[in-house]
Amino acid sequence: MALIDSSGFGHVRLTVTDIARSKEFYDRLFGFEVAADNSAKVDDPGVREDPAQFYGGVVYQTPQGTLFGLRPVGSSSFDADSTGLDHVSFAVSSRADLEAAAEALTQAGIEHGEVTDLTDAGMAILSIQDPDDINLELAAPLS
Repeated sequence: MALIDSSGFGHVRLTVTDIARSKEFYDRLFGFEVAADNSAKVDDPGVREDPAQFYGGVVYQTPQGTLFGLRPVGSSSFDADSTGLDHVSFAVSSRADLEAAAEALTQAGIEHGEVTDLTDAGMAILSIQDPDDINLELAAPLS
């Protein structure tokens, strides 16, 4: 028996080095509805230390109803080989959607990997690096 009865993720928040640059990237990439945005106040006194102001970050509402946020902190680049986050995966409906995403990313000049089938896992993925080199993955079921 599990110790905690959770229904899944409520939100994910990434720490980024340049909130304006990252906000522009994620706005362009996904176009999610903004639930809260204090990024214009990021350099105001005390904002980066204030959870009520989301530390000067932005929070998006995903179509699934979960939240995805960005928080400006630190000055070093993300390293997936260090303890912490390896990647964040965003769901798409089909492998065809991954192919369409790859083409849209190419047209937009955003570097990305190839659509890769992970047959044993029953899914296909497409990888993208954000401006802080955080690995984002688009994932779709193979069936």
